[in-house]
Parts: sequence; structure tokens; C-alpha cells
Amino acid sequence: MSKATELIDRYALGPATLEYAVHGLTDEQARAKPGPGAWSIAELVAHLADSDVVASDRMKRVIAEPNPSLLAYDENAWNDRLQMQDAPLDLAVALFAANRRWTERILRACSDEDFARSGIHSETGRKTLADLVATYVGHLDHHLKFLYAKRANLSVAIQPRYTFPIV
Repeated sequence: MSKATELIDRYALGPATLEYAVHGLTDEQARAKPGPGAWSIAELVAHLADSDVVASDRMKRVIAEPNPSLLAYDENAWNDRLQMQDAPLDLAVALFAANRRWTERILRACSDEDFARSGIHSETGRKTLADLVATYVGHLDHHLKFLYAKRANLSVAIQPRYTFPIV
């Protein structure tokens, strides 16, 4: 299995991982701000959805265009000005999942040469396609630590989605 395939496989696990992480939350729990960090779970998930859409745009530019510009954005301004505290959690999760699945399809069609293509990020410089995919695999992992800590601070355990009969 190639390194790119392993990376895409990890990227593709993102939707199920996020769906699991928010499963069973009430709207009140999703909007509470128990810490760590200043954002609620709803804001955090909206950020993940938005940032993944931006990441997909960056990835597609690197695949399709020669040495494209990859613009940074102010995540706190997006959170505040786009009223992410009011964003429906289920829509944010659905957007994240649909975008990841769409981008996964594109990534699986890429060659090793495509993963070596690059663009110039306005803050962090040259980024290859492989760098971008790895960054967003790590981005989800980074924010899940906060999400799970917030759940713990709310005393909201993950509820099993399935029950199995005891035989």
C-alpha cells in the first residue's frame, strides 16, 4: 500500500469519526461553552466543516493549476461574523461528510506525481498535495481532543449507536 493510499484512507475515516464524536448531543449541549477553548461544540464542528471546504479547494487547485496561491483565512472572524454558534450541528456534520467523500473520490484518482504538486500558502509557504491532506487529517484529530474534553466537561458520555443482544 502506498503512502498516499494510507493517507487517503485516514482522510476518508473523518466523516465516521466526527459523526461518532457528536452522536447523542442535544442542541443545548452542542451550544454550551464548557471549555477547553472559547468555542462551543457547534462552533467547533462548523469550523471543521468550513475548514475542510477550504482545504478541498486548496487541494483541487494544487491538482489542477500550476503553482496556485492558497489563501489563509481568519477562523475566529469566520466563527464570529458567520454566526457559527447558531449553525445546525447536523448540517455541519453532513457538509463535512459530503465534502470529505467528494474530495476522497478526487484524491483516489491522483497519481504519486499529483501528490508531489504544490501551491504557495499565503502564510506558511509551499505546500504539496500530500502536505495538505496530512494537515487536514491532523486538523480533525487536533479538534477532536477539544470536542471530547468539552463532552467530558459537560458530563456527556458517548452513547452507543447500536446495542447487541446478549446471547
